[in-house]
Amino acid sequence: MPHQTETQLRRERLIASLSETRADAFVVTARPNIRYLSGFASDHGALLLMPDRSLLFTDPRYDSQASEESDCEVKIATGSLMKELSTSIKRFRLNSVAFERNRISFEDYSRLKESTSGVRLKPATDLVEALRMVKSPAEIATIKASVRLNSAALEQTLRHFKRSMTETDLAAEVEYRMRRLGADGPAFETIVASGKRTALPHARPADFPIQDDELLLVDMGANVAGYASDMTRTHAVGKLDSKRKRMYRAVLESQLAAIDTVKPGVSCASVDRAARNTLRGFGMEKLFIHSTGHGVGLEIHERPRVGRKEMTKLEAGMVITIEPGVYQEGFGGVRIEDTVLVTAGGCEILTPTGKELVVL
Repeated sequence: MPHQTETQLRRERLIASLSETRADAFVVTARPNIRYLSGFASDHGALLLMPDRSLLFTDPRYDSQASEESDCEVKIATGSLMKELSTSIKRFRLNSVAFERNRISFEDYSRLKESTSGVRLKPATDLVEALRMVKSPAEIATIKASVRLNSAALEQTLRHFKRSMTETDLAAEVEYRMRRLGADGPAFETIVASGKRTALPHARPADFPIQDDELLLVDMGANVAGYASDMTRTHAVGKLDSKRKRMYRAVLESQLAAIDTVKPGVSCASVDRAARNTLRGFGMEKLFIHSTGHGVGLEIHERPRVGRKEMTKLEAGMVITIEPGVYQEGFGGVRIEDTVLVTAGGCEILTPTGKELVVL
């Protein structure tokens, strides 16, 4: 029997899960899911998956790329992908087809519905995303490479740090270093915030001079071979007062407590609770206004969510972030984040960057 590729095995697992929807085939339109199931990395494609056949639809611009990257049968559409896909649905006389209800555009759904009259379209949610939660050894190796590159980019950036820099200067330096080290680019828009702006969890870098004797927060991630990394470090620019130092200590202890609970069989809610309980001991739990973490892989935010009500049980092979933070408006905030691999015996912190408070 010929050796099966990783993408073939993924498609087989997906087709097996289709029994829940009682569909003859599955249409995939989400870009990361197409890459996961076919190997094709493009912003314009669609998949039609059947028990005995897998068709990848794209346009003439990607003819060569699709044939090189994918192990599916490639169909080149000169017009609408959905119209070409619908033609195949009718040709194979499929009675019912599942689709990604939470990932398909209204336009694509409308075209699919119009072109497949008589075919039952069945909405399905998170079928591919559920498979993606547990990473293969090859995926884990790529994520580790992304994490190492991300940390190296921060280390190089801080060597060039000057107090005359603005937040946008520092963010540009971070992304430049990523590219120089071989990243495809940032996994998301780099967050750099200083002073009172560190109280904004998703602050966009501004043309704002980095202040002395204040906090400086950098949240950054690299994309390497399609896989993301995610890390946040909060630094001191000069001397910090006791209140800011205590805030840092609270977040660090909260993060370590959450990491200490990570192991197979533990619910994501339990990890989140460990972080909040620690902050409660410092009287800061109300300043923690987001979830403790999230899955990371082909997308920077993917399942599972590490939050209060997320009852998903951790499994070996999951890669998640642990990133508690506290934010006080008008004063500042602290967040510390690592990328963490769930292992058979517990977890492995993939992020090599230290977590002691660094003074710049």
